[in-house]
Amino acid sequence: MSKNRKEKIPDKKSSGAGMSRYILLAVLLIIAGYLFYDLILREEPVKPPVFKDPQEKIKNIPEPQFKKEGELEFISADGKGREIKKIDIELALDDTERTQGLMYRKSMDDGKGMLFIFDREEIQSFWMKNTVLPLDIMYVNTDFKIVKIFKNTVPFSETSLPSERPAKYVVEVAGGFADRYKIKEGDKIKFDKF
Repeated sequence: MSKNRKEKIPDKKSSGAGMSRYILLAVLLIIAGYLFYDLILREEPVKPPVFKDPQEKIKNIPEPQFKKEGELEFISADGKGREIKKIDIELALDDTERTQGLMYRKSMDDGKGMLFIFDREEIQSFWMKNTVLPLDIMYVNTDFKIVKIFKNTVPFSETSLPSERPAKYVVEVAGGFADRYKIKEGDKIKFDKF
């Protein structure tokens, strides 16, 4: 006995629709994978730190010219009172001049410096904002004795450099000056204003 069996032959239309679903599903998986990678797994590129050259903001400011307003001598504290070095000085006598100081100066030789004279002896503090050159900063009391020296200060630094002891005068000279002429705390100054 034989039974008639009918085999089902796939319909071309239904097999094409099934294939479309697989292709659509594959495309969606590819897109989802890309988005997952792009949004979650991909690392942001490391950005280098932004360095702002402090000289950039002062490049259009003209350099003030040195004007000799006196002379200053450094005197050894060795008991013999010998002169160590004599320089020409520019004076900073009021708040405007003291605030300006040696800002924007691009050059200064060992024969020049600036003397800041304050109204009273007290703790003083300077910084290097807008100062292009490294400086030696010397704090001096009313007895004309150097009480504190900061050597080769960092240009453009806004770190406070306090005298630690009362001072009435401050001398600024080119960085390394104190070492070159062996000037130390305890030495004295004497000056003449013109």
